[in-house]
Amino acid sequence: MTAKTYEPTPARNVAFLGLGVMGGPMAGHLARAGHRVTVYNRTASKAEAWVAEYGGACEPTPEAAVARADFVFACVGNDDDLRAVTIGPQGAFHTMRPGSIFVDHTTASAQVARELGAAARARGFEFVDAPVSGGEAGAVNGVLTVMCGGEAAAFESARPIAMAYARAMTLLGASGAGQLAKMVNQTAIAGLVQGLAEAIAFGERAGLDMKAVLEVIGKGAAQSWQMDNRGSTMIEGRFDFGFAVDWMRKDLSLVLDEARRNGARVPVAALVDQFYADVQAAGGRRWDTSSLITRLR
Repeated sequence: MTAKTYEPTPARNVAFLGLGVMGGPMAGHLARAGHRVTVYNRTASKAEAWVAEYGGACEPTPEAAVARADFVFACVGNDDDLRAVTIGPQGAFHTMRPGSIFVDHTTASAQVARELGAAARARGFEFVDAPVSGGEAGAVNGVLTVMCGGEAAAFESARPIAMAYARAMTLLGASGAGQLAKMVNQTAIAGLVQGLAEAIAFGERAGLDMKAVLEVIGKGAAQSWQMDNRGSTMIEGRFDFGFAVDWMRKDLSLVLDEARRNGARVPVAALVDQFYADVQAAGGRRWDTSSLITRLR
């Protein structure tokens, strides 16, 4: 984890549920910012290792981890995992204190965000859906972009604490708005990565020095984060890092499901999703999303 300067905030009792490649470093930033952190992870040994590195405490169930927390943060795998740690047996919602706030960083459906938002309010506390962008590197360096849905007062209360691992955190509407914004983000990325892959493959077939070409066009209208951060590795054929194809397909499935509900037309996202299925079939389930170029070589 690289050094980060934390804005001073009063130390609070917080819990973090889910210590994967994103959640582990995010919880670590909360501890280093001075908060009293209790963690839960489905694999207990990972929680124990986190405590050995950062201090704090770990508990064997979500309901035990959140019992004394003012703020609860979560980052788990999908809708089912999120329901399990909230309203499932031994879930956090059974013991959260009235007036506390649950901030969910899972990339999940807008439907489950609305469901859990209503369930939280019925129990006397608040729920903010807050998916993130920035990947593992953003979590490690504490510079994630956070897209939020929920009540304004709850968002404002949680924001200073969550900024320990974020560089931007924005409220975009009621429950579900954060998840919908993340779907917009992933839809845009899918098209950008496929376009960059096609451009590089085309240039290679034409015999161009593609590193030199990207250096030139990266100073013009074609510039993007994907070009700046993935262009050279795509040229080199390096994909053993970054945001995995499996995760991107999960995210695109959320986009396609929501589009079927709201009537949006997303033909490029649907097509790129099938291209990612080809990458998975070729053994690239854990490759970075930039591995789309492997289909074109």
